[in-house]
Formats: sequence, structure tokens, C-alpha cells
Amino acid sequence: MFNLNKFISDSITMRPVSLFANDIENNKEKLKQEIEGKSVCVIGGAGTIGSSFIRAILPFRPSKLIVIDLNENGLAELTRDLRSTYGMFVPEEYRAYTLNFADPIFARIFREEKGFDIVANFSAHKHVRSEKDKYSVQALIENNDIKAKKFMDLLCEYPPKHFFCVSTDKAANPVNIMGASKRIMEDMVMAYSSKFKVTTARFANVAFSNGSLPDGWLNRVKKKQPLAAPNDVKRYFVSLDESGQICMLACILGKTGEIFFPKLGEDQMLTFSSICDDYVKTIGCEKIECANDEEAKKLANEMSYDTDKYPVVYFKSDTTGEKAYEEFYVPGEKLDMNRFEGVGVIEESEHRPMADVETFFAEMENIFDNPNFTKEEVVEAIKRFIPNFEHEEKGKNLDQKM
Repeated sequence: MFNLNKFISDSITMRPVSLFANDIENNKEKLKQEIEGKSVCVIGGAGTIGSSFIRAILPFRPSKLIVIDLNENGLAELTRDLRSTYGMFVPEEYRAYTLNFADPIFARIFREEKGFDIVANFSAHKHVRSEKDKYSVQALIENNDIKAKKFMDLLCEYPPKHFFCVSTDKAANPVNIMGASKRIMEDMVMAYSSKFKVTTARFANVAFSNGSLPDGWLNRVKKKQPLAAPNDVKRYFVSLDESGQICMLACILGKTGEIFFPKLGEDQMLTFSSICDDYVKTIGCEKIECANDEEAKKLANEMSYDTDKYPVVYFKSDTTGEKAYEEFYVPGEKLDMNRFEGVGVIEESEHRPMADVETFFAEMENIFDNPNFTKEEVVEAIKRFIPNFEHEEKGKNLDQKM
């Protein structure tokens, strides 16, 4: 049986234990003090990072857990997973709702509960492939930014003690609209940091997260289909468990306005093709590197399920929004690299004031109100808000790849 967590540990993170294990152990009393007996609301809790965050905080025994997500099947699996895990604490008051956090129904729940002690928002368009045409861009910005701001306004009615909103390393010097939307989100949530404590985290690719390229390999093998990967894009990686743990540390231990990131060096970046090489070996096969998609699909169609050879296609990235490297911070941001063993902290960074944020959001809504708006208009508006946004339109997107 293929052991996914072992493969991630052995071939991707190269860590037998979590990067954040010592930081959690060293701060367990503070974590217990801030979580035990407290009410928790997790938006986007059925996703990879949201569900990992939930599994990270439950050992500290909150009194209430409310989970909001649009993915009904994901919520069902989350609940089954929590209740099927030996030793897992699940509070008596546990409720999972299939809702959008922007729905009026959620506002009614929030007001009836009179808010929550801890609120974490993981609802987001997270994929670079989210950027295609003007409609996909509108959906991305409305979810990651516009609806998120309305959510922040709701939180002001009953301010949480701890609020966390997930960001991405792609928010540092963004080159795609997803990364830019997260940079805008950082500015937006930080504009509320005088009203309640706000923290976020920029972190690496989560190995085998839902919908990621490596996660897709699992499905390709089940369906006897070829594997594909870029051979020129390097990425940092954290494990599934680590993704939720760093968010918990930021949420509970961070000071308002701070951004957490994993301490990873350049030598820990990997290409997707190198991971794919190891994956093919781990499932007991020898790779057959094909020249193109059609050759690989033909070979996969002809092979049997008990084959010991597997077709792969490696290619150079040529789609809009792909960044050849990753970074967690930019010049001018004040860093604290000593507070934690596995986590770096951006203590101070430049963020736009609320007036600028509101002006930008009004401009976005005006653009979207015009049925004839263009993607180019959106890009130009973002460039005015983020002057260093270097968007390069290549005319291709990841929906055109296997």
C-alpha cells in the first residue's frame, strides 16, 4: 500500500518530524491557555490547509468548533476523519455547515453566536490556474478580496481574540493574479489590525494538497493515465500536517500585523519533475519519458494495470502566472528569525491604509459592474495598487495542460 505521508517525508520535505514540532512543544502551555475551552470558527475548513489547522488545534481542546465550507462532500469526509481517528478530541459542540461565508445565513449564525474567540479564514482561490479569462479573474478577486472584506466588517461586530487569514509565498513580488489577490488581501486584513488581532502566513506548496499537481498524480495512476510535470519550476514544500501547524502558530502566537513563514533554504526547493521521478519509483515502476502528451496517452492506453513501466511527460513552463522561483519576504520587511526554531516572522511590512483599500475595492466593483470589462483593465488596476506587480500574459493557462 502506498504510504503518502511517508513519501512526503522521505522524498519531498526530507524531514522525519514536523518542521514546527519543537515550536509547538516549546509553546504548548500558551497554546493550551489560548485554545482550551474557547470557541473556534474555521472558514474553508474542508480544504487541505483548513482541515489540517483543525487537526492541529483540536488536541488543545476547544469547547466549540464551527466549520464553514461550500464543499459538502469535503465536510462529510472531514467529520468522518475526525471521528475515526484514535485519540482525536472532538468538542461536543461541533457543527459543520455547507455555506459560503458571504451568505446571509452565515451572518445570522455569527450574530447568534455573538462571535467566536478564534476565527481562521482559509476560503480562497488558491491555484495559479484560477487565472484564465476575465470571468475567472472576477471570481478569484471577489472571493479572495471583496467577500473577504465584507467578512472582516462582520467580524467587527464581535471582534475575535485571534483572527488568522491564510496568504501565500506568491504574495511576495507577485507575478500572477492569484498572488496579487493575496497581496491585496494582506493589505486589506492588516487595515483591520487596530480593531482586533490579525495575523497571516505565507508558506510553501503543500505537498499533495487537494487539486495540486502531485495530488493529481494519485488520480492519474488510479485511472491508468500518464503523469505530467514541469521540469524548470522550483518550489518550497511543507507537509499536509505542517500546513495547519504553521497557521495555528501564527493565529495563536503571532502579534497583530505579523506574517509567519517557514524557515526553508534555497537548497530545499524541488522541481515537480524530480518529485515525479521519485513517485514513479515508489509505486514500483520505471518511468518512460515521452516526447509529448499524445505519445504518453497512447502508451498509457495500451499498458496493463500490472505494468512496471509508466509514461511521463516533462515540459518547460509556458503558462501565464508561473514564477520560476519562490520567496517569502521582500526587501524592507522587518524580520525576526530568532523567536521560533522553524518559523520566521515578518514583524513589520508596508501595507496600504484603509482609505486606499476601499478606493481600490470600489474601483474593482465598478469594473465588474460593466459587462464589457476586460482582463487587461483588472490587471492595470492591480498594477496601480501594487506598483511592483509584474504580470506577464502568455496566452496559455494550466487548463491547457494534462
